[in-house]
Amino acid sequence: MLKKFISEKVALPEREWEEIQLIFKPLQIKTGTLLLAEGKICRHLYFLNSGLLRWFFWRDGLDRTKYFLYENYVFTAIQSFSNQTPATENIEALEDCDLLAAHYDDADRLYDQCPAWRRFVRQLIQEVQVYTEEILTEFQTETAEARYRRLLAEEPELVRRVPLKHLASYLGIAPESLSRIRKMASRT
Repeated sequence: MLKKFISEKVALPEREWEEIQLIFKPLQIKTGTLLLAEGKICRHLYFLNSGLLRWFFWRDGLDRTKYFLYENYVFTAIQSFSNQTPATENIEALEDCDLLAAHYDDADRLYDQCPAWRRFVRQLIQEVQVYTEEILTEFQTETAEARYRRLLAEEPELVRRVPLKHLASYLGIAPESLSRIRKMASRT
């Protein structure tokens, strides 16, 4: 799946794919496991084969969800991984996850040696930046109800798989408010 994911974004010569696949090692984690804890340095780049992950941080004694990720995507804690500094977020498995993990040193070496990997990483960073800007714009311009309806229309599987409390946290509202919004949305 990783090869397909990369190939959909850049031309991937077989020789470079052979180098790329060597650095990724299989990793399985169970529901509830923290893949990364706040304050720890993220030392890996991952590909999520299957499962569901949640990024969150703690503020005022509450966990606040930043976003979710489900299968078939490359990810990391970008700031911590890129700068090798302590993370300001946590990454939690909301389902059992099957991953591939590449150590920072190996991914960095690959960046210098493989032009396709370098193009892929640049494209992935741009994709994540655009997505982040879209989320920020939505939070600044739309109500929680509008954001929920958009999520329901664009990512119904995510809405189905994520526990209500985490979905409410992501939308920036109380679970009770989300329950009311869900009831209203189901009537229309």
